Amino acid sequence: MSKWVIGVIGGSGLYEMDGLENAEAVRVDTPWGAPSDALIKGRIGDVEMVFLPRHGKGHRLSPTTVPYRANIDALKRLGCTDILSISACGSLQGQYAPGEFVMVDQFIDRTFAREKSFFGPGMVAHVSMADPICARLSGLAGDAAEAVGATVHRGGTYLTMEGPQFSSRAESHLYRQWGCDVIGMTNMPEAKLAREAELPYATIAMVTDYDCWRADEAAVEVTNVLEVMAANTAKAKAAIAALVSSLQGTARTPSPQGIETCLDYAMITAPEARDPAILAKLGAVAGRVLGD
Repeated sequence: MSKWVIGVIGGSGLYEMDGLENAEAVRVDTPWGAPSDALIKGRIGDVEMVFLPRHGKGHRLSPTTVPYRANIDALKRLGCTDILSISACGSLQGQYAPGEFVMVDQFIDRTFAREKSFFGPGMVAHVSMADPICARLSGLAGDAAEAVGATVHRGGTYLTMEGPQFSSRAESHLYRQWGCDVIGMTNMPEAKLAREAELPYATIAMVTDYDCWRADEAAVEVTNVLEVMAANTAKAKAAIAALVSSLQGTARTPSPQGIETCLDYAMITAPEARDPAILAKLGAVAGRVLGD
């Protein structure tokens, strides 16, 4: 029976996970450097879990300096089958209120200062990001959040900005005109890298504020965000526990979207032209197709 191994990436406010049995901190070396922090391995019942605080304990890393490649590589090395991202975000639409959760299904990537791929010169690959979220995992996580009393919106577009500053009012209005629903600073390139590593990925976007587009609301400030974030974090922890409870005793089957085999037709570089130095770095994320 194939087992679930759920990797949880905790965003702002979520720096630890409750209820893990046989928990141990694991330091993982990757070809892309060190992950954000030690990864916490454990289990809840028969579901294995790996937790990683995206910004490191104490929130040491800005959105730009999070080592996204190292984080995804490390989660893959530790056997994760699926990744659930927990992320704070601002709302760009009136129907998404602070304290509510959005199960996003699309991204717009406006970051510009981050490494966005495991591949590059010497080993080129192109994966599809048409549907960047694993619908099955997102559905299960949304069900779990609703089960613990959260207001959950199914579907939405998450715009990832570089940060660390919040938006100008002009930017906030522009993103609304584009049809974006929420805004954050961390889910890209995280989702892209998860897809390259053939890991189903889903996001619980926890609304903390209305960004700065509402004339009748104060512009977003960290102090206001932190207040809402505390309540969101408690609900997020409960949702994770409910998700894991729903998976107890169930066999994991491959994602219906074929995410675990998305590299089968993504490799472009001819075998004889591939750079051995780059191939050596891809053992964890692409070893299935490269023969490692």
